[in-house]
Amino acid sequence: MAPYPAGVLLTTDWATIATFATAVGTLVLAFATFAAVHSANRAARVAEAAFQANLRPVLVPSRLEDPVQKIRWIDHWALLQPAQGDVELVDGSIYLAISLRNVGAGLAVPIGWYIFTGPEFRVVDHVEPEQFRMQQRDLFVGAGDFGFWQAAIREVSDPYYVALSKDVRDGEAFTIDLLYGDHEGGQRTISRFNMVPVRAEEELRWFPTIVRHWNLDRPDPR
Repeated sequence: MAPYPAGVLLTTDWATIATFATAVGTLVLAFATFAAVHSANRAARVAEAAFQANLRPVLVPSRLEDPVQKIRWIDHWALLQPAQGDVELVDGSIYLAISLRNVGAGLAVPIGWYIFTGPEFRVVDHVEPEQFRMQQRDLFVGAGDFGFWQAAIREVSDPYYVALSKDVRDGEAFTIDLLYGDHEGGQRTISRFNMVPVRAEEELRWFPTIVRHWNLDRPDPR
């Protein structure tokens, strides 16, 4: 028996087939485009992360084998020993400095500083960047190189003066938070240094120890 009634002719609807094929092709192209865009976005993010990493500075105390640095304030000179800080109370002024090394890949540009003394010495969190005292002098620490940070407090009326001068005279530890970024002004970081006094014979030396780093312009892993 014939599968179809006699006299019935089978015709192919090429228009329908073409429309269906076009729809399938469009769907495949849409998936391919989505995959390409997703891959391109991911590649762009990876490239941006790599670019930022190449600009990122990280400051720590310098090494024992680094050179001694002769540094100058407008009214004072000091020899800054490697892996140490300089803390002096001279003629009523407090002079502060830290010998630094940049272990990051980008130029470090200090922006400001904040000090914790007394009961606040072991404070856990940092203050807001707006509360930091801005640097009066541009300082730079090259990638993989050594350098220094410095500041001075000269007025008795300064909010830091009374407590900090007491710690300096008594040889008590205190904390310095340094705010810095890359040479483009981004990737702001706060690095905390505990200034630990060590008395060697009649001389009081100050050794900065790194405590923690905070990332301000990108997610912090902690």
